[in-house]
Amino acid sequence: MKKEIVVNVGEHETRIALLENDLMVELHIERSDESRMVGDIYKGKVSTVLPGMQAAFIEIGTEKAAFLHSSDIGIAASSNRRYQLDDDEDGFEVVRKHRHESIDKILSQRQEIIVQVIKEPMMTKGPRVTSDISLPGRFSVLAPNSDYIRVSRRITDPAERKRLRTLVYDVKPEGVGIIVRTEGAGRTEKEFKSDIRRLSKIWGEIKRKLEKSRAPALLHKEEEMTSSVIRDVFTTDVDRLIVDDRSAFRQIVKYVKSIDPTLRDKVEFYQSEVPVFDTFDIEKEIDKMLDRKIWLKRGAHIIIDQTEALVTIDVNTGRSVGRSDPEHLILQTNLEAAHEAARQIRLRDIGGLLIIDFIDMYSHDNRRKLFEEFKKYFANDRARNSITPVSDFGLIEMTRERIRPSILYTFSETCPMCKGFGRILSKETLSMKIDRWFMRAKAAKAGKNFILCCHAELARFLRNDEADRIREIEKAHRFKIELSIDESLAPDEYRIISKEENVDVTALYQKTR
Repeated sequence: MKKEIVVNVGEHETRIALLENDLMVELHIERSDESRMVGDIYKGKVSTVLPGMQAAFIEIGTEKAAFLHSSDIGIAASSNRRYQLDDDEDGFEVVRKHRHESIDKILSQRQEIIVQVIKEPMMTKGPRVTSDISLPGRFSVLAPNSDYIRVSRRITDPAERKRLRTLVYDVKPEGVGIIVRTEGAGRTEKEFKSDIRRLSKIWGEIKRKLEKSRAPALLHKEEEMTSSVIRDVFTTDVDRLIVDDRSAFRQIVKYVKSIDPTLRDKVEFYQSEVPVFDTFDIEKEIDKMLDRKIWLKRGAHIIIDQTEALVTIDVNTGRSVGRSDPEHLILQTNLEAAHEAARQIRLRDIGGLLIIDFIDMYSHDNRRKLFEEFKKYFANDRARNSITPVSDFGLIEMTRERIRPSILYTFSETCPMCKGFGRILSKETLSMKIDRWFMRAKAAKAGKNFILCCHAELARFLRNDEADRIREIEKAHRFKIELSIDESLAPDEYRIISKEENVDVTALYQKTR
């Protein structure tokens, strides 16, 4: 598979695109006015312990307190207790689960604790943290206050796994755990020693800050986006990395030399006057990332709807037609939709619960084939996921690790008109709401003369020649209503002014919808 990384550096943002076979599958954005938190390490203070939720809130100096679940509490916070270590698929986290011990037996209010952010703040929620600290390097991950050697499950060769365990055992400092990353396969003892030495130095600096700082305090800031993405994504199977800024090019070359000199020749400086994202057809892909409807080559399309709780992806045949066996046509459409749905999930960085509604198929073999192909498209996905087989209703349910908000929230904000609902009240509904307002005003003997202020579209509907709604209201309730157009109002908003008192009386006789 052809893999490329394209870096576009602007004055206010840096964008990094990962391409597989010339198609963008990941997009990372860092803006000057925003700060990423995942990987940051803090000295925090317990503000609240909630035994019923088996969780605690930790003050770390941010606007919202961090959330710490009991399953994310490690040895450092709860010494002299037994824990079971579970391998992570890519060797990033080791979850420590205590045995039926309530969180209020482990943590107490105002207790100081060292924590690391594992999920960005989302919506109204603060960041999620763990007390299992891990420092990722190029080939390994250092886990302080532990003592184990783990090898990424993606390294499948038994002989190589055994070699890596033996090699790391010889270079591992006492009192720390080491996880061998996938990129560590085939690496030498010298490379691991250099990687672990650098991580040990970082941990030493964190410990010195820990002793001097008062909680809450930031002890360690994760590397800026370009460095961290290069560390995690720029592996030996990547064909080249292209960057369009000379200063960033020099920094990347310097960083690559420090972590893996063999990759230096794959870094290229882009010098054309044509924007680099235009050259690689990335810009038009970004423009499509907010679209609900994505058209497929065969004429079918998928519709993506995101809510706070879950994401649904609906597959529709659209203009897809054919003379062949209908079951075969549906299978081909579903396979194409599966590929695009998987790409959009990675591209938009959608996490949490997802439901993909494919076109119904009668054949169990075809359902199994669709499931296997859909799973295959996530083989290179760095986020952990769990995917269920196709149900009798044609649904695939999956969960995907959610570390940060979907890129939808980077590119968009809540609609000031629909307030995130996705729809606004129809003009017919609004006209009846206005009618009911005047019914209440009449019952309250609120006066006789009013000014109705509304958007031009609603005004045209109310003054329609075939059905003059204002005239009908005036006749029914014996009011005098002056219609005034106010373009500052949303299409589904209106204001009613009492001409007699010259005050806005909308709220007096309004009922919420």
